[in-house]
Amino acid sequence: MITIEDLSYSFPQKDLYNKISFTLEDGQHCAFIGSSGSGKSTLVDIIMDPERYLFDGILKIDPNCRIGYVSQFPQIDKTKENTVFQYIGEEFIELQNEIESLCAQMESSEDMDALLEQYQQALDTFDAIGGSDFESNIDKQLYLANLTKLKNLMVTELSGGEFKLIQVIKEMLNSPDLIIMDEPDVFLDFENLNALKSLINSHKGTLLVITHNRYLLNHCFNKIIHLENMELQEFDGSYIDYNLSLLQSKIDTQEQAIADDEEILRNELLIDKLRDIATDNADAAKGRTLKARVKFQERLEARRIKGPFVDIKQPKIRLIAEHEISEEATALSVTDYSVSFNEILLEDANFEIKSTDKVALIGSNGTGKTTLLREIFNNNHPSIEVNKDVNMAYFSQNQDEILNESRTILEEFYELGFKTYQEISSYISDYGFDEEILSQKIGSLSGGEKNLLQLAKISASNANMLLLDEPTSHLDTYSQIALEKAIKNYNGAVLMISHDFYFIVNCMDFVLIIEDKTIRKMNMKKFRKMIYAKHFDKDYLEIEQKKKSVETQIESALKDSNFELAKVLFEELERIINTISH
Repeated sequence: MITIEDLSYSFPQKDLYNKISFTLEDGQHCAFIGSSGSGKSTLVDIIMDPERYLFDGILKIDPNCRIGYVSQFPQIDKTKENTVFQYIGEEFIELQNEIESLCAQMESSEDMDALLEQYQQALDTFDAIGGSDFESNIDKQLYLANLTKLKNLMVTELSGGEFKLIQVIKEMLNSPDLIIMDEPDVFLDFENLNALKSLINSHKGTLLVITHNRYLLNHCFNKIIHLENMELQEFDGSYIDYNLSLLQSKIDTQEQAIADDEEILRNELLIDKLRDIATDNADAAKGRTLKARVKFQERLEARRIKGPFVDIKQPKIRLIAEHEISEEATALSVTDYSVSFNEILLEDANFEIKSTDKVALIGSNGTGKTTLLREIFNNNHPSIEVNKDVNMAYFSQNQDEILNESRTILEEFYELGFKTYQEISSYISDYGFDEEILSQKIGSLSGGEKNLLQLAKISASNANMLLLDEPTSHLDTYSQIALEKAIKNYNGAVLMISHDFYFIVNCMDFVLIIEDKTIRKMNMKKFRKMIYAKHFDKDYLEIEQKKKSVETQIESALKDSNFELAKVLFEELERIINTISH
């Protein structure tokens, strides 16, 4: 269906791809992974509209290939008063109306041939996309995603997560040859994430999905494309098998790289000695020996392992509360808080957070979580009391709420009070930003890069209370791990909206759950039980935690060049994975 051969492409400030190649065949469900800013969304744009881009290499797409697309940032059209059913069935309904209109015209028209031709074309198109069954197919997909209750709601009443799923259903029912989805999991609650998994696994067509979500990666794909450091590798198989293969190659590659480095150093010393001898002695044989040794060194240098999938940049996120308040002090108190839009979302909710509590605020999409977080940050609601010694910083899921996308990165950080170019460059490099993109407009960055910028701004504020609205959204796995470490080590209070169960379990002290229009406190043990009962296979989360722990230990062993330990840990990881497959 799609073949890419030796494709290279660059922005003015950044090289994105260096002769990358892959194929995508009919029926494959392909996950497209890679670190934030590596160029995944741009490659999707090139596939969808190659005429807009000046790239080197070959891109072959079947000329009859129809492509459906689910955007990373879907926008609900507020001007259209459509129900969910009308939105999903839009193409079918338009064709149905056209067919009915042509039938009516044929009853009184004298130019029957032209109308018959139009009628047949419309009928063929309608049949080709399964038009005769479209109403029952919509019902089936809504039932599969547990969204039947939304069928007659107006689209404008949906939450962002609900609209994402409706967009997925719409694209699938239009039966394109290929559906491309750019982070369809972002902002989905636990229930809707399972719905997305069911939709992906039930789809018979070809999928190319950009995602960092390990739950989807573990359950939904039979091909992996990994873009990193301008290079790409493809793997036919599951993500679990790919991740195992990648760790194995890291161990082998780094062990070989050290051996190569040692051999190159030995050879350099030998060349230096031969040069000294050749300088003092013009013997032709000695000259030939030196020349042969130099050529051998060139071969060693050429063979030296370069690991684009080994040397993956992990940002260094540091969160420090410059002004700590007493450990037992209450940082935030919410009393009898209520909020409503068309209906009551929260009524008489109460909770408090101490100065070092790390708390997750969870609940279904559309239950008022973001509204509450914003009102806490604005601190002008009679039900909300913030300790006078608290200095808050806010991370928004709407990135342009915190970042001025028309500014450059430099301008944004000068505005924060940084004094020099060098100071900004040094600070921002910890978050994975190279010097050459400091003058790039923030609006041109990827979703993950924008969120890393938000985290960099929060870090610079030295706030002692963080309000985080979906902070792991758009972040690659390595950035998520870095943020997890930073929050664990943070010495202030955290209130975080998240649907990332791994992140919540690893970082939070307790959970505030929104149910039945109120908020109740839940300890982590009960939260785990609830997640198991409602959303996951038995022991899934426990096994994933074990896997992640061993993977982290392997990475640590590799940093210390302890290859024997890395190999032992790798065998342990294989045993854990085998318990899943059996």
